[in-house]
Amino acid sequence: MKITVETVVRAGIGPVWAAWNNPDDIVRWNAASDDWHTTRSRVDLRVGGTFSARMEAKDGSFGFDFEGVYTRIAEHQLIEYAMGDGRTVSVAFVPVADGVIVRETFDAEDEHSAEQQRQGWQAILDRFARHVEAGA
Repeated sequence: MKITVETVVRAGIGPVWAAWNNPDDIVRWNAASDDWHTTRSRVDLRVGGTFSARMEAKDGSFGFDFEGVYTRIAEHQLIEYAMGDGRTVSVAFVPVADGVIVRETFDAEDEHSAEQQRQGWQAILDRFARHVEAGA
C-alpha cells in the first residue's frame, strides 16, 4: 500500500530544495513531535548516493537510523529513493502560485497502522514547512 502526504511551503523552490537536502537543516526540522529530534544527518544527493538521519527520542529511550539510496533525482522537481528494507519513496516538488507543494508518496510498512504512518510523515512534513517559512 502506498501512502501520500503533502503540504504547501510558502517559499520559492530554491530555499525549499536546499532545506530538504542540507544536513544542517535536516537536523532542525526532521522530527514528528517535540519529544523527538534528529541528532545527525548525512546526504550524498546523486543517483546511487546515500543518506542517513539519526532519529532519537529526546529522553534517550529509543532511536533509529532512517537511511536509503537515491534512485532518481530531478533537481527542484523530484527525489526518489529506496530504504534499506526495500520500500520506496517519491518526493515531488511542485511550484504553485503561493509556494511549493511538497508531496511524499511512500510504501507503507507492516508494524504501524496506515493512519499512524500518515500522521507521522505528515507531522514531519508540516515541521519542514514551518522551518522553511521561518527563514531557516
